[in-house]
Amino acid sequence: MAKKISVKARAAARKQRDKWKNKIWYTIRAPRTPWDFKKIGETLGESDEHILGRVYEMTQQEFSGDFTKMHVILRFRVHECVGQDALTTFIGHHHQTDHIRRQIRRYRGKVDDVVDVVSTDGYLIRLKPLIITQKRVQTSVKQAMRAKARDMIVSFASKATYAKIQTQILDGTLEEEIRKAVKPIYPVKSVAIRKSQLLQAGVVAGNGKTLDEIHSEEARSEAEIKAKKAAALATAMDNEEEEDVSTPSIIDAAEAMEPASEKAPAAKEAPVEEAPAEEAPAEEAPAEEAAPSADYASMKVAELKELLKAAGKPVSGKKADLIARLNE
Repeated sequence: MAKKISVKARAAARKQRDKWKNKIWYTIRAPRTPWDFKKIGETLGESDEHILGRVYEMTQQEFSGDFTKMHVILRFRVHECVGQDALTTFIGHHHQTDHIRRQIRRYRGKVDDVVDVVSTDGYLIRLKPLIITQKRVQTSVKQAMRAKARDMIVSFASKATYAKIQTQILDGTLEEEIRKAVKPIYPVKSVAIRKSQLLQAGVVAGNGKTLDEIHSEEARSEAEIKAKKAAALATAMDNEEEEDVSTPSIIDAAEAMEPASEKAPAAKEAPVEEAPAEEAPAEEAPAEEAAPSADYASMKVAELKELLKAAGKPVSGKKADLIARLNE
């Protein structure tokens, strides 16, 4: 038997609030430098405490629109909430495993490493470069290439900020510099920073646009887009109205053709009925017959057949035969 629900349990169930109704949408934004609080996504949360610490992942193709980077996954962590804006920190990236496996072949050499570097603004970053050679190489060659790449990465990071390291990792500049450094040792098939990870944050840069400036720019751009859409819609409607005015409709064309088809039988009936009554002289008869023949030539075959049907004559044959039959 089913258990009976007590009155207190029912009252408690009615009083229980709906958590989904209390949740609001937060706009996830990229770091201030170097991306100027770019809008990268949205998330639901009841309060700021539920949003802080969340990690948001997306492909670099979604972030920058570059379809050649669809295998790169970017990671952002929310560190502050301002109103309904969730501000994030870039905490690293990684390449998808299947993409890395496609680069490695039995007849190629693989040189990988783990390098910890410190930027000029105090950020501790772990980088994992991956070098694929065109053919299999000896261990001594791998060690030389690994040491050369490590020295190049450390020297580069010691002269760059965390924002610059981010941009040059994602746009391929750092990978190209590594390629140039190790290419004299052995020919290289591909170079990639397959993974980066933020181990410790440093000094947050204070330069760049403020959040209020970003909001005003977004509002301005949205207003411009709406104005362009409204102008395009108004232009399209004006063009449609002009086409409606200049181009007659099918009904108007049919109405315009109806009087022509109705007048043709009337023009035929008038001479036929009046000829015997007036008994015109023989000299005027050819003139009367010439006029109908000219009218017949300008008429269509369907109209000629209608006249023949009204006169009780055959309707078969070409247009010349129909005109000759009407002139009889």
